[in-house]
Parts: sequence; C-alpha cells; structure tokens
Amino acid sequence: MKTLTLLRHAKSSWDDTVERDFDRPVNGRGRRAAARIGRWIADEGLDFDHVCASPAVRVRQTIEGVEDGLGRMLKPLWDTRVYLSSSATLMLLVQQFGEAKSDALLVGHNPGCEDLLLSLVPPGGELRGEAELKYPTATLARIELDIEKWTDIDDNVGRLVKFVRPRDLDPTLGPDD
Repeated sequence: MKTLTLLRHAKSSWDDTVERDFDRPVNGRGRRAAARIGRWIADEGLDFDHVCASPAVRVRQTIEGVEDGLGRMLKPLWDTRVYLSSSATLMLLVQQFGEAKSDALLVGHNPGCEDLLLSLVPPGGELRGEAELKYPTATLARIELDIEKWTDIDDNVGRLVKFVRPRDLDPTLGPDD
C-alpha cells in the first residue's frame, strides 16, 4: 500500500503587482494557514518519505509555513511539471515516484490537486463529498492507495482518509464573509 497526501498551496495575494502568476506570493492568512496545517501534520505524526512540489512562489512560501508549524524541514523536490498541471499530468508524475517511497506529499495547485483526488477516490463517502464541494487553499487530503507500486496508480484505487481545511483547525482561517 502507498499513501499520497495532496496539499493545495495557501491563499495567495492578488494585491501584489507581479508580472507573472508564477511569482504571486502567499498573503498573511495563507502564511497562518500553512503553519497551522504544519502543526496538524506534526500532531498526527505524519512523516513523508518523498515530497514533490511546484516551484511557484506561493507553493514555496506554503512549504516554508508548513515547515514552521511542523518544526522541521520537508526537503521538497521542486518540479516544474506540478505548476498548474492537470490531474493527468500529476498522475504521470506520481507514477514516477521511487518505488522505495511509500508515503508521498505532493504540493501544488487547483484544479489539478482537486481533480486528481476526485480521480483517485471513487464516489461516495462524506470526505469525498466535502472535496467535491470545494478544495480550499492550504487544504490537505490524505489518500491511501490500494497499490504496491507507484506505477500501478490509476483511477478509483484510493481511499480518502483525511480532508483537513485550515478552517477545520482554526475558524479564523475560514473564508471571508
């Protein structure tokens, strides 16, 4: 069995005038949400043996926030293929994870993260229903995969065991009214 955790980047700032979407930073609430998710990861005792992430500024800053909350470094492998990619591209990327790795974290963007989750996890169940409604920024989804090798990953082989939004951990991190 393999486990894939998907983390969408934290809330970014649209107030900064950057030339490229790639350079858009995380805002204050996003930094707080990333740190809170990091504390949750620490509390749960999760320990990823592989971390793959988009090199976009908002993803880098999300990981920094998670590391602050976690109290240790994640040491991601930065992969440009994760930036704004489709779920199909993400699936191909996951198939290339080293077979010795069993618990991977993928940090990226929507709609790719959400679509990959919905592809891997068959319909039904409360958590998948929540994910279908919305996959907010800085939300973590943990999927147990009924596979022996990453190359075996395919549609409907997963079971969503955690779907944690920042607002679930701290109501002040919820959506604006």
